[in-house]
Amino acid sequence: MEALKSIALLDSGVGGLTVVKEIFKQLPDERIVYFGDTARMPYGPRPQEEVQKFSMQIIDFLQTQYVKMVIVACNSASAAGLPYYQGNVKYPVIGVIEPGVRAALSYTSTKKIGVIGTAGTINSRAYEECIRGLDPAVEIVSLACPLFVLIVENNLIGAKETKKVAEEYLRPLKEAGIDVLILGCTHYPLMAEVIQEVMGPEVRLISSAEETAREAQEILNEKNLLNPSGNNSCHHRFFVSASPENFVEIGEKLINMKVKAYQVILPAI
Repeated sequence: MEALKSIALLDSGVGGLTVVKEIFKQLPDERIVYFGDTARMPYGPRPQEEVQKFSMQIIDFLQTQYVKMVIVACNSASAAGLPYYQGNVKYPVIGVIEPGVRAALSYTSTKKIGVIGTAGTINSRAYEECIRGLDPAVEIVSLACPLFVLIVENNLIGAKETKKVAEEYLRPLKEAGIDVLILGCTHYPLMAEVIQEVMGPEVRLISSAEETAREAQEILNEKNLLNPSGNNSCHHRFFVSASPENFVEIGEKLINMKVKAYQVILPAI
């Protein structure tokens, strides 16, 4: 019966749906329960201690939803306390940082890697520490791009000002001559087309979503928790902490399915 339980994911908003989309591709028989903390997003500018408390509060809620694994599908939340969550949850808990780093290292030929993320993720140096732990010879250029989250959450990716914002943010990375760019926020893949246009075709963009889904599959397989094929009723659940309308509009476009999201009022911390 454990194998029939859901994979739980949390994010500050819609960004973690990029991981959900990849799970649907790689693990089509799995059920998903997702929580987007839309009332308190963005997480990036917040103190790490606060983000850690928010994330643990959401994980506590998700554990009431008949789950077998938790994916912290938010770079800011992963950087703020992945080991803490793992120490307080009986299920496997994985983040999105190390899977993306491993992919970036496999693709770089110049050993010049760029990382963009929220201020919280960049200031935590979580990506730099992870990269240097695996390959100390890599040159890393890290930049915070806080407006990208707000652009995505407000459905402004197609606005003419968006490319100008991207050009301004990404200029130092172009000048540094990187050949791989880690999209260190799960919202950023939704802007991949704009980012790629600015960076040029010679720069490989890395979204951690694909690698995170692959890691989830490996762990579930090891623990004999993969949902047997044909036993999935495709009943996925989505929760948000603010009004669900905007989340539903963006989410349905992203994962190409009907989304019904329920608002959960979280107590103040």
